[in-house]
Amino acid sequence: MKPALLALCLLHPLLAGCAVGPDYITPDFGTPARWSSETNRPAQALKLAQWWRNLGDPLLDQLIGEAVAGNLDVAAAKARIREARATQRQAVGALFPSVSGSGAATETRSSGSSTSGIAIAPATYSQYQAGFDASWELDLFGANRRALEAASYGVDAAEDDLRATLLTLIGDVGSNYIDARAYQARAALARRTAASQRETAALTERKQAAGSASAVDTAKASALAASTEATIPTYEASYQQAVHRLGVLLGRDPTALSQLLSRSTPIPAPRLPLPKGIPADVLVMRPDVRKAERQLAQSTAKIGQATAALYPDVSLSGTVSTTALKLGDLGKNSTIGWSIGPSVSVPIFNGGKLQAAVEIAEAQRDEYHVAWRSAVLSALEDVENAIVNLAQERLRIRSLGESARRYGEAARLSRALYQTGSSTFLDVLDAERSQFTAEDSLLASRATLAKDYVALAKALGGGWGGVLDSSKPEIVDAGTGPHLVQAVEPR
Repeated sequence: MKPALLALCLLHPLLAGCAVGPDYITPDFGTPARWSSETNRPAQALKLAQWWRNLGDPLLDQLIGEAVAGNLDVAAAKARIREARATQRQAVGALFPSVSGSGAATETRSSGSSTSGIAIAPATYSQYQAGFDASWELDLFGANRRALEAASYGVDAAEDDLRATLLTLIGDVGSNYIDARAYQARAALARRTAASQRETAALTERKQAAGSASAVDTAKASALAASTEATIPTYEASYQQAVHRLGVLLGRDPTALSQLLSRSTPIPAPRLPLPKGIPADVLVMRPDVRKAERQLAQSTAKIGQATAALYPDVSLSGTVSTTALKLGDLGKNSTIGWSIGPSVSVPIFNGGKLQAAVEIAEAQRDEYHVAWRSAVLSALEDVENAIVNLAQERLRIRSLGESARRYGEAARLSRALYQTGSSTFLDVLDAERSQFTAEDSLLASRATLAKDYVALAKALGGGWGGVLDSSKPEIVDAGTGPHLVQAVEPR
């Protein structure tokens, strides 16, 4: 530090606001001008407010609202905000003087003695004392101000952590709800298909009895129906797992939603397209990126806090006390004494420990800088992947829709021709198997499309935009004043 600046800090600690260490500057990250899918089109403004309503499912909207209110990860994130705010208030307190009071009352009895043959009787007297002690660290080189700066960035990071938790939560609720509806639909399809295949097996048995079909055809027909029925337990298990996960995400019992979701409804279909904005929006919209940037700022402030320990520490301290033999004399001018003065602590030799602390803080700052860059790149990657997946799934679902329609026609024609004897059973078997596979794949693709939409909204930073109250504690203690401690019985 230059001598003139050092003198300024010493002479005007409060007005100058001197501090050592680097001042934080928001880093720049060169993002592309537009997403790869919109090279030849103007970018649309980002619109993510309550994006899940575009799925057109009121029950999903209800579940997301309940999840925001009851999820345990959200509750933990709110507690971290309260912790960060308390840490900030603690750092603020270090900027002010500390004052403490004391008082004492003593009863003294002196022992008797004898001098030159004269006996002195024991004496008893009382002494009363009261006073105040005050101290103030002047913080000439900004250690406490840097600590407050770091704590303030910590509050920002905790709030962004809550937003990131909500973003993940809403996406998880949406994805698991889509899975639940998809497995319901696929299980229902398997039941309908198996019932149709059982009818075909019964027809084959009648034709075998009439001598126009073989026992092999009958066995294959029954085997196909059984094979289709075997998929039902798998779908039911996956459905139950999705329902259980939804219950936990809402902060409730895993089976709490079983009755509510028991009635099958269509797989949510998103309204497309979803405006994606520009890549630079990710730096502002993604709470995990904002959190990483705030943590970088916090680590930068901690370098200044560690650097300040290399400089002298100046404090002012003072005491005011009053001592009297009678309680009523306390506070009289003749009983009052005081002292005031500065104290200086200068680090002379510490074996390099303080400098090592600075280097540790600098290395941690580098770690957070890399973590922020990684968060930005991951966010951009998430968006690009989600855009590609959504676009390709839309193409795939068109082909699967055509496939399911054609296979459905083929199955109906094959059964009709088989009944009249104009087609072999192998044609029927192949057509029914292909129809089920195509329709099942179409349902799975619809679910994938909806989940790709959810993934894109998450990647763009679409989370909960409503007001959140993080001030209410989970546990409210009672009777925390002085009281007798109850004995704890050993287990």
